Amino acid sequence: MVLAVVMGLGVSAWGQVIDVPAGQTAVLTVQGRGAQIYKCVEGSWVFDKPDADLFVDGLKVGSHGAGPVWTYKDGSSVMGKKVSAAASRDGVDWLLLSGVGGAGNGLLSGVSYIVRSKTQGGKPEAGKCEAGAVSRMDYFATYTFYKSNK
Repeated sequence: MVLAVVMGLGVSAWGQVIDVPAGQTAVLTVQGRGAQIYKCVEGSWVFDKPDADLFVDGLKVGSHGAGPVWTYKDGSSVMGKKVSAAASRDGVDWLLLSGVGGAGNGLLSGVSYIVRSKTQGGKPEAGKCEAGAVSRMDYFATYTFYKSNK
């Protein structure tokens, strides 16, 4: 299995690339721990939202929820919009998201890109489901936040 993050470049377990555009600097890397939540719609599991806490060196520094939105302990937040995805052998897809809004004047304000990498777990259950059912699938991921050098 190949897992690497070098100079802002992420390579998923399947060799697909999550590439942050040139001119970006990583400002924060956290570990997300929580659940990917799915709802049953017409017999199939459909992603609803994440519900996770964010950690640095074992200390909780924020949260990650619907939107998707990441909130840091200083009150700043960033909302992301998916740009690209790369399949992961061990969990939900690795993602490149663009920062499309947020709140506050802290560390996450002005974030231009978010990378989700090194995922474990979080995939929906296999097979059919009963309408209205909800499934919480535990997952771990690394999130790296980037700001433009300009």
